[in-house]
Amino acid sequence: MITEQMVKEVVSFVESKGLSEMLIADLKSQFQDFHFTYCMDDDMGAYEPSVEANGFNIYFVDSSNHCATLTRSPDNASGMVLAEVIE
Repeated sequence: MITEQMVKEVVSFVESKGLSEMLIADLKSQFQDFHFTYCMDDDMGAYEPSVEANGFNIYFVDSSNHCATLTRSPDNASGMVLAEVIE
């Protein structure tokens, strides 16, 4: 389960440090029970982000079943895709 407070912390951290592979490693260390992935927002296709932030979008991932899937529900989420938006 991803809480609203966790989302706020992630958004603040990304906005202060800038989105990068190194930042993903830092997030994995800080939130050890969750997984994080970095990609470009164009890679997400037609999926709608769960959170839109300055320069990136967040998509929630549910890995409770055999295969990981995107979810809009933070209650079912076990991780996040941080997708960089380039204008």
